[in-house]
Amino acid sequence: MTRSPLSSTPNRIERILAIMERLRDPERGCDWDRAQTFATIAPYTIEEAYEVADAIARADMVALKDELGDLLFQVVFHARMAEEAGAFAFADVADAISAKMESRHPHIFAEADAAIDADRERRWESIKAAERVSRGAESAMDGVAIALPALLRAEKLQKRAAREGFDWPGTDGPRAKILEELDELDRAESEAERVEEAGDLLFAVVNFLRAHRIAPEDALRAANRKFERRYRAMESLAEGRFAELSLDEQEALWQAVKRSEADVAP
Repeated sequence: MTRSPLSSTPNRIERILAIMERLRDPERGCDWDRAQTFATIAPYTIEEAYEVADAIARADMVALKDELGDLLFQVVFHARMAEEAGAFAFADVADAISAKMESRHPHIFAEADAAIDADRERRWESIKAAERVSRGAESAMDGVAIALPALLRAEKLQKRAAREGFDWPGTDGPRAKILEELDELDRAESEAERVEEAGDLLFAVVNFLRAHRIAPEDALRAANRKFERRYRAMESLAEGRFAELSLDEQEALWQAVKRSEADVAP
């Protein structure tokens, strides 16, 4: 694949910035683009990030190139609106992330002992914690984005608490907590109580998986893929009649699909 020379990169960046400026032009711009705000664009930003992840999961480099472009456009869009508001511009975004990466890699960009690289994660989190304090953070929970997927946010909240010493020493505690939450969900009477206890149960499961050093979001994604694959296989075996089958017949197909996967497993 032919790669563009690095020297041409600034021109390409200037081009996309100019396009965004034109789209937001009060007189000559696009009505839709001019009407957008940070709040209305945010869902698209999240969607584009997921589409990037999807292209990576499918190992589709053509799609990844396109989706990264869409995600970059989201950054340009937000930066343009911020510039119009007198807050910051795209160059400030680039400067900020450059400074942050240099600060977080002192063993690479500063006169620091490379030997500390053996404990990269702890050093990384320590630097990020110092950054949060410098921004006026008052709690270890500050800065965990509310818009994160719930499982991922639960894991991050628990990791923040763990760094403060608030954590189970092993897997027995999280396992017992799951059983406790299951019982409380069974005994819940009102809808509000059931929702609360269901949330506590999911939070406890995240804690249990974290104790096993398993990323909950990754585990559930894999489970989703497996279920979808097996369900599609059942539909194929049923030849378009799956919904007409009894539950016992559907279960028989499920077991048949599982056995067929086991037979071809390496």
